[in-house]
Amino acid sequence: MSLSELPASPAITLKPSLAGMTRAEIGDALRALGLPEREIRMRVSQLWHWIYFRGARDFGEMLNVSKALRTQLANAFALRLPEIVEEQISTDGTRKWLLRLQPIDAFDKGAEVECVYIPESDRGTLCVSSQVGCTLNCSFCHTGTQRLVRNLTSAEIVGQLLVARQRLGDFPDRERPTDGLVPSGEGVRAVSNIVFMGMGEPLYNLENVMAAIEIMADGDGLALSKRRITVSTSGVVPQIERLGAECGPALAISLHAVRDDLRNELVPLNKKYPIKELLQACRDYPGASNARRITFEYVMLKGVNDSPAEAKELVRRLKGLPAKINLIPFNPWPGAPYECSDWETIERFSDIVFNAGYASPVRTPRGRDILAACGQLKSETEKLRASARVAAG
Repeated sequence: MSLSELPASPAITLKPSLAGMTRAEIGDALRALGLPEREIRMRVSQLWHWIYFRGARDFGEMLNVSKALRTQLANAFALRLPEIVEEQISTDGTRKWLLRLQPIDAFDKGAEVECVYIPESDRGTLCVSSQVGCTLNCSFCHTGTQRLVRNLTSAEIVGQLLVARQRLGDFPDRERPTDGLVPSGEGVRAVSNIVFMGMGEPLYNLENVMAAIEIMADGDGLALSKRRITVSTSGVVPQIERLGAECGPALAISLHAVRDDLRNELVPLNKKYPIKELLQACRDYPGASNARRITFEYVMLKGVNDSPAEAKELVRRLKGLPAKINLIPFNPWPGAPYECSDWETIERFSDIVFNAGYASPVRTPRGRDILAACGQLKSETEKLRASARVAAG
C-alpha cells in the first residue's frame, strides 16, 4: 500500500489556542469570530498585552475587555500551553522540563521536547528546542540518537518560553518559586536570554523559528532584544544569510573541528557544507561586527580535536572574523563514544586561542546530573505515529 492509500488520521477537535499566535494570526482568528474590522487592531493589542506581557492564563483575567467578548473568546479559543510532564532541578540550580505538545491527530499521544533553564544571580538563559528529535546525527550529541519526528510550530517554540516564565513567576504580580535558583530583584528578569540550542537544527525549521523570534522580540509583549536571542546552527549554509537579513538574531556555529575529514565524522552535515563555505557564510552574515560577534562552539573531545595544532588552525581559519570561541567540556551521556579532554589540555587550547586575540571562555557545565547540559538532551517520546516518522524522514 502506498502512502497516498493510507487511511487518513482522525482529526482532533480542540479550541485553537491564542497563546503562541502572531499578531496576524490573532487578527485572523478574531475575524473568523465575526468581530468588525474596525475593532480588530485594538482587540489584537489588548489580547497581545494580556497573553505576552501579563501572562494571562484565562480570558476572565482580561478586565479591560468587555464581559460579553471575554465569554465569546472563551467559547471559541483557549490559552493552552505545552504541558510540563516532568521537572528536574540540578544541584547547580539548572532546571530541565520535559514538555508534552498538543497531539496533532488521534493517533498521536503527544510528542515531547526538552527545554532547559540556566540561572545566574542576575539573569537567566532559556535553551529552547526547534524540532522533535534531529536529523543531523552529530556523533557526540545525545539528541542525534533520537530520529526526527517533526518540526515545532512557532507557537510550540514560543510556548516553551511562556511555560518557563509561568513556572518562574516571570510575569507581573507573580511570585518566584522558592525551590532552586531564580534571579530576583528590582527589574531583574528570570528569563533574560534565549538560545536555540535545544533539540533540533533551527535552520531546518527556519520559517517557524523566525516567526517565534518576532513574537519573543515584540516590545509590547515578551520584549526580548534580538541581541539576547541566539540561534545556533550546525552549518546550514544557504539559510544563514537569510536568518541575518530577515530576522537578525545573534548567530552561533557548532564548529567542533577545523579539518573537514574530522568534521565530516563529528558533524556529518559538513559533507554537504564544508568548513570553507560555512566560514564564508559567517563572514557575510548581516550585522556581524566586533559589537555583535559570532560565537563558535567547540566541544572538547579527548584525543580527538584538542591538540595545540588544532587550536592554532582554528585561529588561522577565523582570522578577520568578529568571533568568540566557546570551549565546551564534553558532557557524557549513556553510550557516548567520547571522553572529555582533561583540564590541562582545555586550558592550553584556550590559552592559544586567547593569545591570538579571541575571547575563549570555557563553558562551565550546567545540569550534568539531570542530563541537561550541552549535547545531553533527548526526549522520552517513543510511540509516535508511523506516518509522522515517514513524513519527517
